[in-house]
Amino acid sequence: MAQQAGAGRRYIRAFVSGFFVAVPVTVTVLDRFAYVARVEGASMQPSLNPEGNVTGSDVVLLNRWSVRNYQVRRGDIVSVLSPKNPQQKIIKRVIALEGDFIKTLGYKNRYLRVPDGHFWIEGDHHGHSLDSNSFGPSRLL
Repeated sequence: MAQQAGAGRRYIRAFVSGFFVAVPVTVTVLDRFAYVARVEGASMQPSLNPEGNVTGSDVVLLNRWSVRNYQVRRGDIVSVLSPKNPQQKIIKRVIALEGDFIKTLGYKNRYLRVPDGHFWIEGDHHGHSLDSNSFGPSRLL
């Protein structure tokens, strides 16, 4: 009986010490390198969230390191703050980088040069996406 109590204490001690190591490491990784985001809505269909329902939404791992080091490329999927609701993040695909010329789909200028420090983002499902065609170029974070 005493051996079982000792084994139980060792198990609890190992769990607690592992917990206190795992939590700071996980928080650091999610804060500095990558984070998990849920894709909701139809704006990235058919690539992400093909059914468009909230219960079966896709989950993506977004790379913070590349954005912080300005290593974003055309075709990358990024998360930016929504210009309509700064409390919400939107997930879109990078179409053009700073200095590129782009033909827009309904923005105030039909053709434009993406300003320095910005990129042009669009959803994969045109017509169902709040993207740069609605609010213009997005700033690099």
